[in-house]
Amino acid sequence: MASTPDTSDRLTKILEKVRALGPTLRERAADAERAGRHSDETIADLDATGVFDIGSPAEFGGYELTVREQLDVISEVSKWDGSCGWTVWAGASTNWIPVGSGARVVEEVYGPAWVGPRVAGSSHFPASRGRAKRVEGGWVVSGGPWTFGSDSLWAPFTNLGCIADDGEGEGRYLVALQVPRDELRFLDDWQVAGMCATGSVSLTLAGDELFVPEHRGVDFRRIADGSIENGLKGDLWKVPSLGWAFSTMAGMSIGLAQGALERFLERSAGRPVRGTTYRNQLEAPLTHLLLAEVHSKIQSATLMSRANAEETDRLGALAAAGTPADPAYMQMFSGRVLVETAYAAKWCAEAIELLQRNSGSTAIMQSEPIQRAWRDARVVTLHGALNLEALAENYGRLMAGAEPHKVAGITTLDRFAPTAPTAPTVPNKTT
Repeated sequence: MASTPDTSDRLTKILEKVRALGPTLRERAADAERAGRHSDETIADLDATGVFDIGSPAEFGGYELTVREQLDVISEVSKWDGSCGWTVWAGASTNWIPVGSGARVVEEVYGPAWVGPRVAGSSHFPASRGRAKRVEGGWVVSGGPWTFGSDSLWAPFTNLGCIADDGEGEGRYLVALQVPRDELRFLDDWQVAGMCATGSVSLTLAGDELFVPEHRGVDFRRIADGSIENGLKGDLWKVPSLGWAFSTMAGMSIGLAQGALERFLERSAGRPVRGTTYRNQLEAPLTHLLLAEVHSKIQSATLMSRANAEETDRLGALAAAGTPADPAYMQMFSGRVLVETAYAAKWCAEAIELLQRNSGSTAIMQSEPIQRAWRDARVVTLHGALNLEALAENYGRLMAGAEPHKVAGITTLDRFAPTAPTAPTVPNKTT
């Protein structure tokens, strides 16, 4: 899915607005960390730039940017404040969940006017404490709390992951339920080391149980395979969800590292290097070596993530044209995106660590953006889906012609499993 003149123009305007807002986001970051959430003013200001519409359907006034373009937006926001970048990423990269739930949910989520992110999700993994029971006309939800509810403080609905067992022979499975925010209660439990202002709190139901209409509860496997008609025409709704979610996730790490590098260059001019005779850190050879290493780590992460975003768009265009990639290739690509995103997060966190370590004692002050980027970048590496060693083993198994581990959850590669081990081919690839 290539950029069109319309989307490219929208991207340029959004990036210009984010850059203009950026210094304000950085200025507010310390207060937002102490509060454990963005202010309503910040959410409104971000909304005015268009960042919450970058992955929303064009049929409902959204910008529907390509995944590659969304990566640029998330990187730019993250450069100024990692928590803002996380909030924008969570809102953009999870649009496939309500869209995959069908046309009625799409209408409910994107139809009304709204300021802030429209999409939030929580506990979409097998360890969810939520329970869903089929009843006439819908579902009865109980249990909880649902954890890591990024964007739930500001979204009109939150999609809750629940374990269902309808007694019809399928056994336990994950069902995703779209729940209005006024039916939820938000816990004050987001006390963390980084990404502090994302307000990714845990959620409970307003009562002991909640009835959810049939159309708002969907077997997560059907969302993942895109088998439900949603009424939307764009190629974006055919892209692989793991490619979308994780190639853009790397944008947070890249933006954080870019912002830390810019801040390092700014504060190092004229600053002496302790223990040496250098009176200007920017004139010291050790700084030059450091900068080259930082550049290489950021550039490696950037090029890899851009390639994954572009391939995600290309695969979406193929699927929209009725010529989807074969399952073996999709499995290989999805495994690749996961492990390369984990490496991008690692390299960018290491780059920021180098900058932090060479910024002197004052760089630990809460008012200094470098220390916040240092903490935020480490949080990205600790995301539950970015276990580098596990992802590396899984991808290595695929490279060696073996099957990946069969695990449940959003990052499972089983959904693409070919009927028999075959060498993956690259569909319609041009060079």
